[in-house]
Amino acid sequence: MESSAVKDYLAGLSVTVLAVAICGTEPAVAQQPSAAPFAKAIEDERAIKIETDKLEAVIPKNNPKQWMTGIEKGSFLDKTTGFREAGDGLMVIDWLMEAGSDEAWGDKVIARDGHGVGRYRWHTNETDSAQRDYARLAHGTSHRKRVVEGPQLCHRMKPVQPKVIRGKDFVAVETTYQYEYAAPERKAGSRWTQLVVFPSGVRYFLLMDRIDTVNDSDEMFLRNDTPGCVRHEKGDTFSELYLSYLGGPKGTRIPSSEFFTPFPPDQKFGYRRDTHAAPEHFIRAYHLRDKQSDKDGPWLAGLTLEPSIVYEAWASQRPGGIIVMIEEIHGRPTKAGDSFSAAHIVGYFDTIEEMHALYNKHKGHTALAADEQGWKLVK
Repeated sequence: MESSAVKDYLAGLSVTVLAVAICGTEPAVAQQPSAAPFAKAIEDERAIKIETDKLEAVIPKNNPKQWMTGIEKGSFLDKTTGFREAGDGLMVIDWLMEAGSDEAWGDKVIARDGHGVGRYRWHTNETDSAQRDYARLAHGTSHRKRVVEGPQLCHRMKPVQPKVIRGKDFVAVETTYQYEYAAPERKAGSRWTQLVVFPSGVRYFLLMDRIDTVNDSDEMFLRNDTPGCVRHEKGDTFSELYLSYLGGPKGTRIPSSEFFTPFPPDQKFGYRRDTHAAPEHFIRAYHLRDKQSDKDGPWLAGLTLEPSIVYEAWASQRPGGIIVMIEEIHGRPTKAGDSFSAAHIVGYFDTIEEMHALYNKHKGHTALAADEQGWKLVK
């Protein structure tokens, strides 16, 4: 009996080993089909394409379609409605700046590639009339500012290698860059970090821009486009703008006809922390319009979750059919070694009320963190 039992055992073991050899390290019955991930991050040499159950977006690494920072032009798709953003990309990053005139040394700030910043100055005493007119329309004349560090990241930044972070119910991308040159008597090397988080089941992403600075300044700020510019011809891509911080507690809705003629940022629809009362919410949005049918689509909105972080913001019409929605964050005394940041929500909404409801849920946060275990907004 003992010898027969051993033979039976060895025979059974042989069958099990054979099954494992054929099917893998686990018996076939243990293999369960895994659920498809809600999001994909497809990376190649040029860019990272994010696709969730609700959105598509591309984050460039080099050779961008328009700008090197933020969400690439034309790539932000709302799968619910089929609409895309109507500008040159979203959350595009510019200079690290401060209040004051650079008249004395503007032409001395030269990048390593030989590009200076002179053409970005906005002096009223430019000798060339065309440059003077452009400077007035692009930047206004009431509040002078100057570059602390460059380059202008949106189009002078060198190729980057963003980090992709995958979690159970989100995918995130983190990009960092050090500024390469500085104004006279300043150091180069402040670090910009942008973290973008795409959660499952929603039509928006969360974003943080953070600066770790190596310079002192009385009013240092980071300039960006929030949520992004609007390209149009007589309002063919949008029907109205919404600015929550102008026109009373409910904000103001501005028809597209207000943007048919160019005007500078300090003429109308501007916000400055030193001249305006602090708003409850800081929301900027435009109501998308289909060119063919002329019907309204969703709103594309940018929510800056802590209103006090906004130094200045404007929505001005430049020549060439572009509404520039600049936002500057921080603008406070800063010491070398300090950090400052702003947290935003950017995406598609069906109503203004929906924007405010989400804002109330997340108000007061100025930072964002993410790792494989999860993401969180930080105060």
